[in-house]
Amino acid sequence: MRLALLGIYHETNTFSPIHADRELFSAGGVWRGAEIVEAYATSSTTNGGFLVAGAELGVEVIPLMFAFVTPTGPITADAFDRLVGEMIDMLRAQGPWDGVLLNLHGAAVAENFVDADAEIAARVRAEVGAGVPVGAVLDMHANLTQRLLDALTVTLVYQTNPHVDAKQQAIRCTQLIVRAIRGEIQPQQAMMALPLVANIACQDTGEQPMAMLLAKARDIAARAGLLSLSVLEGFPYADVPQLGMSCLAIHDGDLEVARRSAHELAAAVWAQRRELQVTGMSVDEALDAAAAERSGPVVLLDAGDNIGGGSPGDSTVILGAAVRSGQRSFVQVLCDPKSARQCIDVGVGAELSLVIGAWQSHSAGEPVPVHGRVRAVSDGRFEEPTPTHGGFRFFDMGPTAVLDTTAGHTLILTSTAVMSTSCQQLLSVGVVPSAYRIVVAKGVNSPRAGYAPIAARMIVVDTDGITAMDLSRFDYRHRRRPLYPFEDEAFPTSA
Repeated sequence: MRLALLGIYHETNTFSPIHADRELFSAGGVWRGAEIVEAYATSSTTNGGFLVAGAELGVEVIPLMFAFVTPTGPITADAFDRLVGEMIDMLRAQGPWDGVLLNLHGAAVAENFVDADAEIAARVRAEVGAGVPVGAVLDMHANLTQRLLDALTVTLVYQTNPHVDAKQQAIRCTQLIVRAIRGEIQPQQAMMALPLVANIACQDTGEQPMAMLLAKARDIAARAGLLSLSVLEGFPYADVPQLGMSCLAIHDGDLEVARRSAHELAAAVWAQRRELQVTGMSVDEALDAAAAERSGPVVLLDAGDNIGGGSPGDSTVILGAAVRSGQRSFVQVLCDPKSARQCIDVGVGAELSLVIGAWQSHSAGEPVPVHGRVRAVSDGRFEEPTPTHGGFRFFDMGPTAVLDTTAGHTLILTSTAVMSTSCQQLLSVGVVPSAYRIVVAKGVNSPRAGYAPIAARMIVVDTDGITAMDLSRFDYRHRRRPLYPFEDEAFPTSA
């Protein structure tokens, strides 16, 4: 049995001016053949799960091509057509196939395709034909469409946020695809799209109301014949018609039961629509709350500069406030390649003055003047062997420097924005996060798995930026209407 493994994984923030072009994909990563095994086989990612499952099931999973870039604005038409074209050429050249395993995000947008994931799946389906099972694992932030579902035989979704179950979902997807190939099951998929956007700060599956909704999904999924039942939180920073939450059911042979199951779960989600909205603390409130804690570290989750949601990772909003208020014992990572290079050039132990951060057109805050001593320099590469958000294992921040400032702050200055998902990001350059009163992490949910074990408290901070919590700050032009909470008057309490 031969299964092809391929995909393009991109979460698109349509409010970002930085488009994912061919150069950015090359820097983020395009892996072919054995390169996929080398990069992902030992990780807890979707690709890692596909590869492990193949070995466990005794089937041949053949990696073709996989492309990834940290969330940005839309994929350029040129990059999309070239990458997808190469994937389909490889699929054609190395076939025939018994099945296909796709690694997609579910919230990808290209300049030429508003539902880029569906376009990829549709092209794969057209190439292999109607009779070949095609499975995919999507991110929980997928903005699901019926067109994507129609191209797939089995669609599974991460059911943890932070996303620590990517590998497990991929193993399960492979198992179902193998069973479908053998004729043991006949998956029937049904989705229910809700006119609802969940605030990003309400999407932690370990907290309410998401914990309750996931428990409800597990209860329904335990019924006879159901193969899977998923809650999709959706990605709120995508101005697309498919924006919003959804529920997805898969039944063995009965489409109507799948539909009823998806609708039942969707009703439970809809009943929690108000609880899925929240406001966060202001920067000053968060700093005051951190100072009031008896011990640290207090992890401040910088919502507006969420790298995992498409922000640039160079916001100085919290840093600037900490300087003004005199807060000390403070550490954060900032993406600022120019400042990192200046520190590297003067060398470890040297003192220098810099103006750091907020160097891009879509950055939040203003550049902050600092003076300090260079503690360390690094090539920026580090490894996280334990499952964290997305399951990624190998990371590269580019040339990196650690600067201890006279204001009592430690700044890790990187050349590339890397999600704040692992304490190893700091430990790898000799910075111990647990030694600080305040740790700033660039994200909302993605840092939780890595930082919760050391945090005395985690606080979501409602900062400015292209991933701000308050969605009323964004100019949506293409989303559905009405959509809760934007047009809440259209949805009376009794509805």
